[in-house]
Parts: sequence; structure tokens; C-alpha cells
Amino acid sequence: MRTVKVPLGTRSYNIRIGSRLLDDIGSQCRRLGLGQRCAVITDSKGSPRYGKRVTKSLAQAGFESVLIEVPAGEKSKNMRSMETCFNALAEHRLERGSFIVALGGGVVGDLAGYVAASYLRGIRFVQVPTTLLAQVDSSVGGKTGINLSAGKNLVGAFHQPELVLCDLDSLKTLPRRELRAGLAEVIKYGIIYDARFFKWLENNIEALLKRDERAMTHAIARSCQIKADVVAEDEKEGGLRAILNFGHTIGHAIEAITSYGKYLHGEAISIGQVKAARLSAALHGLPETDADRIESLFKRTGLPVNIKLGTSQTKKLFAAMKLDKKVSGGTVKFVLADRIGHVDFGLNVPDSEIAGVLAMGK
Repeated sequence: MRTVKVPLGTRSYNIRIGSRLLDDIGSQCRRLGLGQRCAVITDSKGSPRYGKRVTKSLAQAGFESVLIEVPAGEKSKNMRSMETCFNALAEHRLERGSFIVALGGGVVGDLAGYVAASYLRGIRFVQVPTTLLAQVDSSVGGKTGINLSAGKNLVGAFHQPELVLCDLDSLKTLPRRELRAGLAEVIKYGIIYDARFFKWLENNIEALLKRDERAMTHAIARSCQIKADVVAEDEKEGGLRAILNFGHTIGHAIEAITSYGKYLHGEAISIGQVKAARLSAALHGLPETDADRIESLFKRTGLPVNIKLGTSQTKKLFAAMKLDKKVSGGTVKFVLADRIGHVDFGLNVPDSEIAGVLAMGK
């Protein structure tokens, strides 16, 4: 088992990466000194696969748990699902000493984390991500939240987990499309922070697509370490943490204008990162050869790199970008690379340049 520490003083916690961790969650929670009563929040995909295993492990460790299920999919990350969870927590008499287990992908983690941040003004919670994307991104760093019809993650809170358990066995049954989507976030870490890791990904992408355990363990651990380094320096996105949004301004807008249904998050940010790379080449000194390498790696992963938009869809996309959390003074701020392994944040990009890269590859 590999362990990565997120150093945040009194809010520090460990990310544990290994096999058969779901069956050990009870003893892991017991070591944390968590209260006896808890709720496992999951979705209609995670519940039949993992619900009984997790509640059994918790029971064996002496915890009283209740399983709360929401529908699977991005559309469940909303106020209605939050209210469902709040009512279930109250019905089962969870107290301030109680805790929540977020069992599932990024949607479940974001939703359950925000429920934990809000219920009784904040209770403790544990992240148990079961998708690659959640293991390397959304489960780490304490960002929690839900979507509004106007845009993604516009309501939320920073609320750090007590522990993150990444069970590699859950990736064995992950649909291939979701595996690829998770790799979009893994590739991002190489682009923004670690050129050697990006090169390693170029050399090992086929092994990752085959779910080779050794390669997967390294990719997850390095991704989590990079995010831990960034979060430790800037927990609440006052500066450096913004680099984690590379490709997300366009990607989130794509998700919004397609009603969170056509593209998985990783697919949308794959397009967004390729477009951000092309903007970087045009405006920020990224060599065209590096932009080509970035696009090539996403293509080899089997992810989309272009999107066809009509005039009305393009207008909607620009409107969605204006609602992004990273807008300042009405201006969209971008993260751009000057080389693979290094990016700058808070940059202005003319709409004409954005329109130009969106038109590429149609």
C-alpha cells in the first residue's frame, strides 16, 4: 500500500492507495477516533457494487451506519439530492460527533463532502473514491459542492476529509470510457507541474489503459502527491491552486452547454486542455511541438480533442465561461503553459483567440 500525506496542519490527512481497502474501511475509521454513528452516501451504481461490503466492514468495527443512495450521474449534484441526504441524516439521528463516508465517483464525493460541510454546520467525513478521476482529483483537496443550472460547482465549501482510501480493485470493473476520462486529469498533472511525469505517461499510456497495477499505482500516487503539494501551499485557491484548473474553463463550459449529459468530465476537460495548449502556443510561448505532444497524448488515450459548435452553441459556451468561478471583474482568467511542466494562472485571453482555437480541427 502507498500512502501520500496532505500536510495541512491540524487538518492533515493521508491518502492510502492499494488493493482490498474497501474491506478495511471500518478499522481505518476506528483508528481515526470517529463517532459511532455514520452515513454512507453513494449512488445507484456504487450501492449494489460496494454498499454491503463497506457497511459490513463498518459494522465489524463497531459503527452504526445507514446507506443513503442518490441517482448516478452529474445531474444528481444538486439541491434536491442534498435535501434528500439531509433528511436521511436527520431521520437516522446523526450528531456532531458522527461522520459521513463518500463512496463513489466525483459526483458522490463532491455532494457528500458538501453535505458533511453543511450538516450541523460541519461534521467529519471520509472519501472512498471508486473511479480513477475521483481518486486522482476530486477526492483530494477539500473542494466540495454542487451544480446550478447556470454552471458547475457554483455552490460549495472547502471541507477537508479525514482520510482518502483509493482501492485499486474498484478500477478493474470501471467502464473503459470512465477509465479514459480519469486519465485526462492524470495527464493534466504532467502538463502543469512535472515534465518527467508527462514523459512517463507518454511511455506508459498503453499500460495504464490495460490497467496494469504497477503503472496505475504510480500514476495515482504521483497525481495525488502533486495535488497535495499544491493544496498544501494554497488550500483555498488564493493563488497557486488555480493551476489545477488548466483546461477547465472551457471544459466546464462544454459540460454546462451540453446539460452535463453528452460528455464525461474528463472528456470535456480533455478538449479544454488541448484548446488551452493551443492558446498557450499562440499567446504564452509554449512551443508548437509541446502543444502537439499534448494533443497526441490525449488522442492516444482515446479522448476527444475537438468539438463542433454552431454559432448559437458558441455564444452559449462564452456565456457559460463568464459564469465560471475564475471570472474576475467580468473577465475570464485562464491558466496557460509556457512549457510542459509549468503553467501561469490569472491570464487574460481575448475572445477572438478562444474562438480561433475552438474552430480548430472541426
